[in-house]
This record gives sequence, C-alpha cells and structure tokens, in this order.
Amino acid sequence: MKFTRRYTRENAGVYDDISFITWQSKLTGPSGETIFESSDIHAPDDWSQVAVDVLAQKYLRKAGVPVATRPVWEEGVPVWLQRHEPDWDVLEKMPEDSRFGAERDARMIFRRLAGCWTYWGWKYSYFDSEHDARVFFDELQYMLAAQMAAPNSPQWFNTGLFWAYSIKGKPQGHYFVDTESGEIRKSQSAYERPQPHACFIQSVNDDLVNEGGIMDLWVREARLFKYGSGTGTNFSKIRGDAENLSGGGVSSGLMSFLKIGDRAAGAIKSGGTTRRAAKMVCLDIDHPDIESFINWKVLEEQKVASLVTGSKICERRLNAIMKAARDASVDEDDRLKPKKNPALRDAIMQARRDQIPDAYIQRILQFAAQGFTELKLETYDTDWNNAAYQTVSGQNSNNSVRLPNKFMRAVERNEEWDLKARVDGRTVKTIKARDLWNQVDEAAWASADPGVQFDTTVNEWNTCPLDGRIEASNPCSEYMFLDDTACNLASLNLIKFLGLNRRSFDVESYRHAIRLWTVVLDISVQMAQFPSAAIAKRSFEYRTLGLGYANLGTLFMVLGIPYDSSAARAWCGALSAILTGESYHTSSEMAGQLGTFPGYKRNIEGMLRVIRNHRRAAYGGTLDGYEGLTIRPISLDTSMCSKVLADAARDVWDEALALGVQNGYRNAQATVIAPTGTIGLVMDCDTTGIEPDFALSKYK
Repeated sequence: MKFTRRYTRENAGVYDDISFITWQSKLTGPSGETIFESSDIHAPDDWSQVAVDVLAQKYLRKAGVPVATRPVWEEGVPVWLQRHEPDWDVLEKMPEDSRFGAERDARMIFRRLAGCWTYWGWKYSYFDSEHDARVFFDELQYMLAAQMAAPNSPQWFNTGLFWAYSIKGKPQGHYFVDTESGEIRKSQSAYERPQPHACFIQSVNDDLVNEGGIMDLWVREARLFKYGSGTGTNFSKIRGDAENLSGGGVSSGLMSFLKIGDRAAGAIKSGGTTRRAAKMVCLDIDHPDIESFINWKVLEEQKVASLVTGSKICERRLNAIMKAARDASVDEDDRLKPKKNPALRDAIMQARRDQIPDAYIQRILQFAAQGFTELKLETYDTDWNNAAYQTVSGQNSNNSVRLPNKFMRAVERNEEWDLKARVDGRTVKTIKARDLWNQVDEAAWASADPGVQFDTTVNEWNTCPLDGRIEASNPCSEYMFLDDTACNLASLNLIKFLGLNRRSFDVESYRHAIRLWTVVLDISVQMAQFPSAAIAKRSFEYRTLGLGYANLGTLFMVLGIPYDSSAARAWCGALSAILTGESYHTSSEMAGQLGTFPGYKRNIEGMLRVIRNHRRAAYGGTLDGYEGLTIRPISLDTSMCSKVLADAARDVWDEALALGVQNGYRNAQATVIAPTGTIGLVMDCDTTGIEPDFALSKYK
C-alpha cells in the first residue's frame, strides 16, 4: 500500500513542530496518600496535566526498560525499523541497579507503538516500499503526540515492549495463528506477540469444569483482565434454577455462577493497577432465571442502602446504650439496671424499636460492665469504593437482556411470554410480556442495569450470518459480533479535524486518518496473541476491527450546534458514515493486496447486503430498497449537515461498495463507537465517544 504525508514533512523530524517539556505527575488517594509521583516526565507542552497524568500513571512502562539498547539485525528489515535489545556493552559498565528503569518520555511510547505496528506491517507486506513504511511510521507518531488519535488501552500497556526493549514476560496461556501454516500455536512469552485487543466476546457451555465451561470461562476472563481487556458473554445456555442435572439432583441456577464470576472479576483489576475489570453479562429474555437476573442489581443496591442505614443506626443506638450505662448521675450499682436507670431503659427501647438485635444489646451491656466507655462500630457509606459495595454482588459487570422482535411485539399486544428450560425447552413459567418489560424498565431506572440489546436488528446487520448468530457484546456494547472473537479499538479526536477557522471540518484529513488507523488495527490482528485457541482462530478468521471517534460533544459546542438537534444528529450520522465507509474502503484496498478475511467467501452475499444497506442509509431519503431488514434505519438527513460532509458520506460508500465487489474485504467489521474513557483523557477530550458534556467538573 502507498502512504502519503499530511502531518509530517520529508527529511524533517516528526516532532519539529511540537515542543516537549518536563512535567510533574502525582496521584493521591481519597485520604490524601500519595499513590504515584514522578517529577521527570517529558511530554508535549500543550497537553493538559490530566493527559500527562494518564500517560505517566497508566501507560508509560514502569519497569524493565533498558537505559541503552542496540538494534537486532534481521534480514530484509530496514535498520531504522529493526527491533532493539539491551546493549550489554554499555549496561555492564553501569551500576546494576541503574541499568533498567521506566519510560519517562512520551516519545518513547509513541515510538514503540508506531514502530511495532510498522515492523509487523513490513513483515507481512503491507507497504509498497520502504518509503511508504517510513511515512506510515512518522504520521502515526505525530498523530499520537498531537492527540489526534489513540489506540485502546491494551495497546499502550502491551504493544511494542518486545520490539523496543526485548521485554518478553512469562507466557500466560495465550495463542496465535501462524499465518504461514494457518496452525494455532501457543505463545512462548507475554509480549513477543502482544495482546492489543480490548474487546472480547466469549462463549460458555452448560458444563462446570471442562474446557469451554463455566469455570474455564473465569480463567479466560482473568487472563484478559490481567492485560487490560474486557469481555462479554451470553449465559443463556446455562440451565436455570431447579432444572435437572444428568447425575441426579437439580441445578443451583445461573445466578449462583454469575455471583462467582462477579467475585473473580472484582479480585482482578484490568491491567494490574490500571482500572476495574470490564465485563458484560448477557441473557436472553426467555431464560428461566431472567427475572432474578433483571432484578439482581436492584436487590444488591437495596442491600447497600440497608448496610449504610443499618450500620449508622446500630452505631448510634448502641453507643447511646453505652452512654446511659456509664451515666455518672446514676448510682454505680444501678447503672446497668433498666428499672433503676431510666435513660438506659429508654435507650434499650429505642434500640429494639429500630430492630437492633438483642444479642448486640446484651453485648454492649456486658462491655459497659467491663468498664468500656465507647464502642467502635464500622459504618458504611454509598461510595462505590467503600466496603458496603464490596460486600454485595453484581458490582463488576454490565448486564444486558437480549430482546427479539417477537418479545417486543408481545409487549405491544400485551401477550403472554414463555420462559423456557435450557435442557429440554419446556415452558417453566408464563408471564405477561408487558410485566416482564416493566421489570426491565424499573430495574434500569433504579440501578442503571440491565441494558437492552435488540437481538433481531443486531443479527439483520450481521456481516457473516452463515457462520452464526450474534449473541452478545463486549462490556460497553460497542462491539457486537460472533462468539469467541475479539476487536481492537482506536479512536480519532474529532476536534483535531476542524479547519483553521474553527468553523469547517477537514474531511480530507479525517479520511486520511481513518485510512491510516484502519491499517494499524488490521496489523494489530496480524501481530496479536489471544486468551484461547478458539478466539485466536476466529479472530484471525474474521479480522474484526473497532475504529471510532471521540469528542463529538465538544465539536458541537465549538461549532455552536445544539447537541439535541436535527443538525447534530445529521452531523453525527455523516461523520459516522464517513468513518465506516472509508474504513471499509481501506479494508477492501487491503484485501486486494493481502487477501480477504478467511470467512469472507462463505458470507459474500450477506456482507455485500449489509454494505449496500449502509450505502442506502448514507444517501438519505433518495434511495429505497433496504434488503432483509425488519426495522428500517433512520437514514442520513443530508439537508441538515454541511454539503461537504453529505457528499463525502455518499462518496465513501460508493467507493467502499465498488471496490468491495471487486476485491472483497479484509475485515468482517471495521468500526464502533466506543466510550473512550481513558484514551479520551490522554487525548484531552472534554467529552467521550458520542456523549454530551455532562458536567463542567468530572472525576475519573
């Protein structure tokens, strides 16, 4: 492939137009304790303190980085692109404790990311020439430094550590596909092939301990969380409460296993100390345990409220008893006798009215008799970091219910809905669909879960329908595809594509960036390792990508477009259409040079149908004839956005379809709209994915 410069200049330094300065970074905990501190971080001077803090505290490698490196010769690889190893001729002359350290300069991480992508792209013939590879390398480094784009967190954590520093790490049970033989191989280290994927969808079978079963899933999830990734699973195959077991007896039900998985996720922070585990739990609306699932978090929230309220009442009432029992105005022999000590009697009666257990009342009286004057009782609050939330279950996952059109029609008509046993399919309960829907609504209102996933619509836009149904999503639901596949993400910072007058959008720069980062993400599939053999095989077979954008809300504020307006929806639609159309066009360009994804030929008709439907939507109301859709999509309102955007949206889809018919596609999926939490901060985005600015002061 050929690449041209847009942000860098030939025979000039990548960072000639970017000034780097020394920053300090300090992270303190809720009680003021210092968690992280560094005074020598080098980063661009126009970054904010928040962006520098995220880079320093989350992404820069903390250990194992050699202070001197040398290139490792490899036949056919340009010298500037060769990977590096510790230069022991230099290191052995240094004190042992100073030979290795941490990344302190942002340029180090920009180089290791862009260098690793370019290296693997070179190895697998993505570039027409060495010049194209160098342009690719330079443009990506500049975009990272200029906060124009950022890959998902696992790339920052893992990518390039072996290429830049020869950091291997112990193998963690990952697998990869040998592209020469097509065989699945077990990884021999943690970083020679990194884990760059953030989003996983994993299957689970109705089996307790065998491979692919419930307990095996917790191990696979742990492997993902350790390296900063998230995972989602549809648990609808697991039998419900009281269904028969093959060995006799009955099942303890799905919820008992979900609580185990929730605890396991809570014990493993993603990426070590980087963030909480990211986990999605999906369940079909006809599962026997669906009502318990819907109301799971509601009941747990009630438990938290009870713990908070009860702990404070208990502390107050028991200490009131203690105080009355130590009242110096009452004769010492009578202080512990309620009949002789009116204050003690009243305190005990109030405690009993507030349901304080008699055992606690007796205990406090015994403490008083032993001379204690105060009782220390732990109280709780509603801070999600507090012990109250650590006591209850359901706090480490997003939950969603899968809703087919059949169920929604039953809701509209107030019909009955059957809950089906998983083993034999018999009806175990019949409930009004509207009543079940109301439970979903009330639970989401009370606890923000469960979310809803419209199963029929999702599968009508499935690019590979012959290979299975889409059953689940990743934790934030931007990635929906077949089970046992993965998606690596990157997002473009929309505000960086405004023209110099801050009133127009630079479409050509946007398309240039989309093309570059689509290639980055496809290379990332090529170089990746995966947490199971099944995911390695299927991710290679479909090569699913997740290019997206961030900062849409900020773009609208700068342009003076009300977020909740027809113009904003049209701009959002046009930008999304250009994103996906240009990415699929690039995918088809790669397919012409490198080949289609292995599953394409089986699904050519289904995928081209989806591409044609996207093109129709991009043309607005001027094209009819959507194919195979039950629900007609809301097409682009070309009259409400700029003509340049509307024309570009049509052009990219014309090109994506035409070249796709000729070459096919390299990727079964190309784009997503991710929440861009941490990477949004490192790009100094004021708003995340497509959300408005919800507060002037935000806490992450």
